[in-house]
Amino acid sequence: MSEGRPTLAAIFARFLRFGLLAWGGPVAQIAMIKRELVEEEKWISPKRFNRLLAIYQVLPGPEAHELCVHFGMMKRGPLGGVLAGLGFMLPGFLLILTLAWAYQRLDLQMPPIAAILLAVQVAVIALIVRAVHRIGEHALADRWLWLAAGASAIGSWFGVSFWILLPAAGLFYASAAGRRHMLAFAVALLALALALWTIQPDGTNATVARHAAPAGFMALFVSGLKAGLLTFGGAYTAIPFVRQDAVGRAWVSDGQFLDSLALSGIIPAPLIIFATFVGYLAGGLGGALAITAGIFFPAFSFALLFYDRLEQVIEDARLHRLLEGVAAGVVGLIAITAIQLGWNVAQNLPSLILGAAIFVAALALLYLWKSKLNSLAVIVGSAAIGALAF
Repeated sequence: MSEGRPTLAAIFARFLRFGLLAWGGPVAQIAMIKRELVEEEKWISPKRFNRLLAIYQVLPGPEAHELCVHFGMMKRGPLGGVLAGLGFMLPGFLLILTLAWAYQRLDLQMPPIAAILLAVQVAVIALIVRAVHRIGEHALADRWLWLAAGASAIGSWFGVSFWILLPAAGLFYASAAGRRHMLAFAVALLALALALWTIQPDGTNATVARHAAPAGFMALFVSGLKAGLLTFGGAYTAIPFVRQDAVGRAWVSDGQFLDSLALSGIIPAPLIIFATFVGYLAGGLGGALAITAGIFFPAFSFALLFYDRLEQVIEDARLHRLLEGVAAGVVGLIAITAIQLGWNVAQNLPSLILGAAIFVAALALLYLWKSKLNSLAVIVGSAAIGALAF
């Protein structure tokens, strides 16, 4: 396939196979794509691949999926890009739909099932905490980024909308890194004024307040689109945005949201496919299709629309700084989301000591065992402990 022009069917089949083998998260997925297409079949040079990867890591969206679209377009144009992207996501999409269908038909109040899910929810909190550290190591490279992340976290805690926090974080860092400190100060003051103007007068947190709203096709699509456009540095960064809509509008509970993350972590797929599970619980098959289309629309669009111009688009240092500031703000939002989810799970634990032990053991395994299967091991192991202990 490295020579000549592969058929559209061959493009789809190649990336469908990648999707079937997409275990271990984005690092493992990208390594698999690089090994086969770059090192073995030499579709592009390693240097060019590294440059493309760096670009897609700056842009929002799941990098592995965006690379698949890019490679498909390289061989067969826009239709090849679409087929490559669809092939890569299709196995995970069908598997998560099957799990969501089965999940809805389980009696979640049965003691064994409730115990397993509760322990798994504790493990998912550990996964999110580990992700915050891992993403933060790359995203928070200087004191201004730390400041943007901290301010975003505080604002999120008090219910300030991310529509204020993230643009402010991006503009603040772009100004501060460019040594325009007065402009950065003005951005911070404006963001604070907007936050005070919009925060709820009763002091409740808008991120977790339940406001029942119908989960229509367009609402789910927009929720997915919002998450797809704000996913920087991995699928975990989509968590606060999907949760704000799904839990905040009472489409699903916090427990169901955590279950979606856990079940998405045991199948070969980009982790962001957890949103499909949420969409299915909220609106059936139509809801799953709507939120999935929204999530993946940016990932398809960046590669298809800017295929020849990606490097030129991303060359502007000011754009780099803006996106880096937004990414730092997202780290702050995930950290607060982890705290909120952890607090809610703790309220349901029959034993805080045992729950803390599961959390510490899961976190230790994630830090000490450097394997693409460590997330799967944490989820399965926690399920086994929950079945025995709770």
